[in-house]
Amino acid sequence: MLFTNIKILDENFQVRDNCYVAVEGDKISYIGEEMPQEYTGRVYDGTGKLLMSGFYNAHAHSPMALMRGYGENLPLQRWLNERIFPFEDKLDGEAVYNGTMLCMAESFRYGIVSTSDMYYFCEEMAQAVIESGAKANISRSIVNFGGADPKGLVSMREAEDLYRKCHNAGSGRVKIDASLHAEYTSDFATAQAVADFAKAHCIISHIHVSETKLEHEECIARHGLTPAAYLEKAGLFDTPAIAAHCVYSTDEDLEIFKEKCVTIAHNPVSNMKLASGICDVNNAIAKGVNVAIGTDSVASNNSLAFIEEMKLMAIGCKAATGNAEAVTPVDALRAATIGGALAQGRKDCGALKVGNKADLIAIDVSGPNMHPVHQMVNNLVYSASSSDVKLTMIDGRVVYDDGEYPTLDIEKVIYNAENSTKNILKRL
Repeated sequence: MLFTNIKILDENFQVRDNCYVAVEGDKISYIGEEMPQEYTGRVYDGTGKLLMSGFYNAHAHSPMALMRGYGENLPLQRWLNERIFPFEDKLDGEAVYNGTMLCMAESFRYGIVSTSDMYYFCEEMAQAVIESGAKANISRSIVNFGGADPKGLVSMREAEDLYRKCHNAGSGRVKIDASLHAEYTSDFATAQAVADFAKAHCIISHIHVSETKLEHEECIARHGLTPAAYLEKAGLFDTPAIAAHCVYSTDEDLEIFKEKCVTIAHNPVSNMKLASGICDVNNAIAKGVNVAIGTDSVASNNSLAFIEEMKLMAIGCKAATGNAEAVTPVDALRAATIGGALAQGRKDCGALKVGNKADLIAIDVSGPNMHPVHQMVNNLVYSASSSDVKLTMIDGRVVYDDGEYPTLDIEKVIYNAENSTKNILKRL
């Protein structure tokens, strides 16, 4: 595809007008102000639009799309125990597949090209990702409430099987990560076992960290360590990792994250909705920690509107710290794109750059909400709407095109998700 006469947000987060961008195969092959010669593929008229990297969702539980709107106005622990866990107990592989397909469709609609996902029935998740054309880092979440030998856990065997069967599937679009659900849902031996799994395969770890004040303080009471320090002691940060939430992380925790190449996956909407608090990502950025953005699950969000996440990342931190200068629009854009791509180990992604993967979105900047333009980056974060995303491309393949889903039967996807939800509700 050749994008013509289009604004671009380049790799340095500078806006350039009237550009041409060519995509050949799965990569960006040309960016310039002159039309490339002898181009014969599809031409996309970019008048009134801006082309930029797609979004990388650094923390999600995609199958939980089936629980959208199911557990409202509850704090985290009641939300989990009273609504979510009973519903999840009835899930099967088919339901997980259907929920993941629904989530991929919504992701495409809102410009998300890749997702770091933590759940179970992960082979069905990988199947949905591959069939839809999406990218994902998928991890089998490990819990061990009873203190059993981690080597005997079914979930550990499933994680190993998942790695063997699915790592780098779909021409590298699917990557398998390791996942300890959290410090408080297992014991130290299990944390070490997950760390050993990650190190054995040189893969990324994905963990909930200091999501609530209760979690953070109880970990200190149990171990004399913050969750981050406890996980470092277990070896879970010996490979690159994603630490989801980090609402109550200390300055010492941030030093660990910087030293160990741990990305904070900031989930502003979910954390606000569940009244968990607001992560001071401005402090993390200032200390040199990589920050990315996650949606968390649709059950706690309730959408994947990623531009909304960028806006709330910025204004939430300003409100929480009382610092109007906290989190610039470029900070938010970086977290949504290259920050997330780096968190997923996708080094040739996340920026509009020749040679990078063609994971691109076209945003309508012609509407009244996008004018006047004093600084386009300000408008992208504070004024744009997720409905302004008009095209989503993954590895050079269009997966969303102004209301059309070329890789999905969208009516079937919605019907199957609704049907799975109804079947589970009947059994509760």
